[in-house]
Amino acid sequence: MSVKIGDRVRVKTSLVIYHHPKHRNAAFDLQNHEGEVIDWASTYNWKGEEVTISANFPVVVKFSEISKRFKVHLREDELEVIEGE
Repeated sequence: MSVKIGDRVRVKTSLVIYHHPKHRNAAFDLQNHEGEVIDWASTYNWKGEEVTISANFPVVVKFSEISKRFKVHLREDELEVIEGE
């Protein structure tokens, strides 16, 4: 599977986070939540120069249903693309 920027995705595995805006410092499972891929964490602008990086969690997903600004870095194998929606 290869996700692209703009794809609608769903978290397919149990994934506990602790930075949910309404559940700070409490466990919150993102499984089955839907979001949009907004970026790949593969380059970094360091002192005006684009540097290639290898991020452990390269897919940046925005979950608008949770908050306008809520983003999570995930791996591709934790996501499934939502087809035809």
